[in-house]
Amino acid sequence: MYPDTPYEITLTTPYTAPYDRPATVRRPVILPAEIPPGVDWVTLPNGVRTLAYTHPTHSAPAPAPAVQPIPAWAKTTALLAPTVGGGIAAAGIGLSYAAPGLIAMSHALWSAAALLAAAVTAVPFLLRGARRATTSSGTRGAGATTHITQNITATGLFGRANGTINNR
Repeated sequence: MYPDTPYEITLTTPYTAPYDRPATVRRPVILPAEIPPGVDWVTLPNGVRTLAYTHPTHSAPAPAPAVQPIPAWAKTTALLAPTVGGGIAAAGIGLSYAAPGLIAMSHALWSAAALLAAAVTAVPFLLRGARRATTSSGTRGAGATTHITQNITATGLFGRANGTINNR
């Protein structure tokens, strides 16, 4: 043994001379089911048979499917597509020409909305001021105010309610 080998190699059958070795070396047997795909038995030029990777054989191409006629709805859709696209393009061009007018109309609508909001707010104030200035007789000045009182009584949960109204 070599001195730098850290372990000792032992053989199961001690061979002391070359004539003690067996004449044939037994190799493991591979069953055909154990051969992976892409590997096959090949014969080399020197006559030795061995396993090797092989190129897959190409099978015949699948026959082309029968040509089917184009359905009517597909033809109609194909003919309508340019028409619809042209209509959308024309609408875009029309909107680009109408843009200044549309902007002016939007400003007018905002002005109208502001006027409406101001009117809804201002009209009650104007009416309240006009009512205070006149009395019930139609003359200006401090007039008498009318007080209405209402008294309602009811007895029991489902009793009938009675009430009086006093006008002073």
